[in-house]
Amino acid sequence: MDVVLGLQWGDEGKGKFIDLISENYNITARFNGGANAGHSIERNGKRITLKSLPSGIFMNGVQNVIGTGTVLDPVSLRKEILNLKQFDETVEPENNLIISKKAHLVLPTHRLLDIFMEDSPEYTTIGTTRNGIAQAYSNKILRQNVRVEDIDSPDFENRVKHILERDYRLLAGGDRVLPPLEEISGEFFEAIDFLKKFTRTETEIFLNTALSEGKKILAEGSQAAMLDIDHGTYPYVTSSSTTAAGACSGLGISPKKIGEIFGIAKAYCTRVGNGAFPTEIFDDLGEEIRNKGNEFGSNTGRPRRIGWLDLVALRYAIMINGVTQVILTKADILSGMKSVAVCTHYELENGEIMTVSGTLPENARPILKPVEGWKGDISAIENASGLPKELRAFLSFLNDEIGVPVTYLSTGPGRHQIFKIG
Repeated sequence: MDVVLGLQWGDEGKGKFIDLISENYNITARFNGGANAGHSIERNGKRITLKSLPSGIFMNGVQNVIGTGTVLDPVSLRKEILNLKQFDETVEPENNLIISKKAHLVLPTHRLLDIFMEDSPEYTTIGTTRNGIAQAYSNKILRQNVRVEDIDSPDFENRVKHILERDYRLLAGGDRVLPPLEEISGEFFEAIDFLKKFTRTETEIFLNTALSEGKKILAEGSQAAMLDIDHGTYPYVTSSSTTAAGACSGLGISPKKIGEIFGIAKAYCTRVGNGAFPTEIFDDLGEEIRNKGNEFGSNTGRPRRIGWLDLVALRYAIMINGVTQVILTKADILSGMKSVAVCTHYELENGEIMTVSGTLPENARPILKPVEGWKGDISAIENASGLPKELRAFLSFLNDEIGVPVTYLSTGPGRHQIFKIG
């Protein structure tokens, strides 16, 4: 099993890379997160954002798995699949999508609780996507939630109604305006009926059987390493394990079965929501990069914060994941700049640090190294030999700094604007 994951704060371009290589695999499997993720894929000049569906859904002959470590919102999934069919009528998720029976469900009131907590001064404002992901995971840990396998239980509807009514009573205080309970309940159970069309099974058995038969699996992570619930910049993180280890627990596959670990990183950094971001750019240049790179959330449309490439955080992400190859994206966005900056280390009062944990130290000053920029439009370049010498020097510099080879380079937003360089 090979793994693809983000090495920064998300939005690195994982969907595009997975779309490129998934034809080399028999199975693509999502191992964490839910509808808070947004993997954008281009097809026939059009772009679509996948939220819960694995990015191999377009590939003929590739089986797609929504694994046990995910949380599944039936309402969101139904909308996503119906949208997908309008986008490409040849796609048949009923035939190539398998859902773990053990995946937990996101309930309608989880979304409402998420919104309430984000808006309430009584709680820390995290900057979530307001999709109820944390609430679903927290109820999973509290052993108070329902799973996909429960939808076939004769008392499923009564159990869910009890939870919805309980949550609704909790939310109904004060002057909050809530949608009618009957409305959100009806939409949810309609989506549950839709969900029953799809194969639901013990995906850990399915996946391990496939490996024993010599089939190749690509594990797809959502969000990124610096948003990991344990190892990220807590509390401004996601609610699941985003690391290579999370792929094992989320899919039920032994760490001994992992082969390549592909880490995706941008040539600069972005972050959505609150939390530490040492290399953030606050002047007009940040706005220029944001607009040129279309740095707005694929799921929410929120403007992303922009920063220079942070090698201190990148080394940490590579270390905790055991990354074997780095894929660099968005190099084209920095084209035309006289120089670009890279954070090589942080400076503290008592010295400097080259690698930092997810808990970024207070009063750490990022030390930026200027690197000669590259000119011209690189979007039509198809191999490493055609790259400007300045960009080749930048890639060589990165290889030396992070200790892991940069093996692919993305040169534009198009599906085929990515090629192997090492």
